[in-house]
Amino acid sequence: METLTPIRWLVLGFAMAGAAMPAIAVPAFAHEHDRHHHGGHGHAEGREHRHASHDEVRRAVERGEIRPLAELLTMIRDKLPGEITSVEIERDDGRWIYEFHVVDKRGRLFEVYVDPLSGDIRETREK
Repeated sequence: METLTPIRWLVLGFAMAGAAMPAIAVPAFAHEHDRHHHGGHGHAEGREHRHASHDEVRRAVERGEIRPLAELLTMIRDKLPGEITSVEIERDDGRWIYEFHVVDKRGRLFEVYVDPLSGDIRETREK
């Protein structure tokens, strides 16, 4: 029997949760994240930026506006620069965006912004 790596456990956990709920948002660093966003984190000044509720995310998945997180993870995990530590989904200027916090093998933290339909990486920032 194959031993699962931490990322595979994470993907398996998201897949199992995704079966019970169409989408998951994990705002593990919500307070720190808000502090960054309100302090010029990189989103353009004057643009609307807010965290979405679980109900908003579920409805967006049902309407086909975004993919469920478990599905998106299978599309992008090999494109990410390291291990996922948290995931958030947000509305930025009226558009959905997944934000992955990723730590690479050297311990560097990255924020990776991913299109919620195509799985395209829109931006990667080292923090």
